[in-house]
Amino acid sequence: MTIDHTPSLHVSERAGRVRPFAAMNIVAKVQQMQREGRDAIAMCLGEPTQGAPSPVKRRAAEALSDGTNLGYSAIFGIPDLREAIAGHYQDWYGVDIPIERIQVTTGSSGAFQTVFLTCFDVGDRVAVARPGYGAYKNILAALGADIVELDCGADHGYQPTVDLLEQAHAEAPLAGLMLASPANPTGTMIGADHLGELISWCRDHDVQVISDEIYHGISYIGTPGETALAHDDEAIVISSFSKYWAMTGWRLGWAILPERLVTAATNVTGNLALCAPVPAQYAALAAFDPESYAECEAAVASFARARDHVLAATDDLGFTDMAPPDGAFYMYARIDDILARSDGRFATATDWCEDILQATGVAFAPGDDFDSVDGWRSVRLSLAVGADRTAEALDRVLDHLS
Repeated sequence: MTIDHTPSLHVSERAGRVRPFAAMNIVAKVQQMQREGRDAIAMCLGEPTQGAPSPVKRRAAEALSDGTNLGYSAIFGIPDLREAIAGHYQDWYGVDIPIERIQVTTGSSGAFQTVFLTCFDVGDRVAVARPGYGAYKNILAALGADIVELDCGADHGYQPTVDLLEQAHAEAPLAGLMLASPANPTGTMIGADHLGELISWCRDHDVQVISDEIYHGISYIGTPGETALAHDDEAIVISSFSKYWAMTGWRLGWAILPERLVTAATNVTGNLALCAPVPAQYAALAAFDPESYAECEAAVASFARARDHVLAATDDLGFTDMAPPDGAFYMYARIDDILARSDGRFATATDWCEDILQATGVAFAPGDDFDSVDGWRSVRLSLAVGADRTAEALDRVLDHLS
């Protein structure tokens, strides 16, 4: 007699709502090619290749050897780092932030989880831009929120507008609006006047603004970015050391919260994560040294040159409807013409990106992670590999296409 020991347990419905992050599957293929000795260039991932600034690495080494207490920190992070972040906001934006409202988190991802749990109940309607960073939707879906996608195509500058908010709010009241400037995957930025209009509308309609400012500092228009805190103290700002400071694996970010949310966010984080990685917190104190800023600015200059390389090759690549790449290190475009001319070889951007990867060793990201409607005919390029590697990658791709 055979006894069936198959468990009756199941995957939660919430987990089933979370889509895979396709770009990470591409990264796995790139890493496999590299292990096999191929020189693959990963233009599919937003990870600056220069690494953390020198002062940060030196401070990390010191913290490991000078007797610094690397046990649990306070839930919201070590006070010195929160003071340093407050000083950064004063220097860059002229905004005064009490450190009690600054929460150091396990990357921006930890901030999103805490903020979403603190602000929204199951069934709350939260508006996000499409195209946009897929993790917003996936985390919100896992928490039971009702996601409202705003069709922010080229006609809307790939960013939300008051008209789009009015339309969504008329269907049923919105509880939140997720903003990103510079945005992933498009690189577009929201100007001061436009941001002010969006925040004013949200304030008038009791809609919580959450502003993802993780790419601030990586800008090609002469400003690090407009912070939502310049318009409303009730806005929530999320940022990170991962992009401008190139500290991706250090897993360190922050959230700036309205005073009314501090206690609830403390309670949530105390149970969810205890605190952010403490060695990284002490190392990050050096991120605000002049030497660190100088190294970061040199990297931004390299991203700008990489951007110029792509802009010069756009027609030869066959890209159309390129989003205005104002900041971040992404460029996002449609490839309808490429698919149409392929005589059926490529039905989707995924097919085309796979062909490019196998033929040239250059990895682009298809748009599926970012747009549930038009992602199949869109691609994202990351300039985070820098100017020289971007130029090399484009040469390989253009040779393959010719």
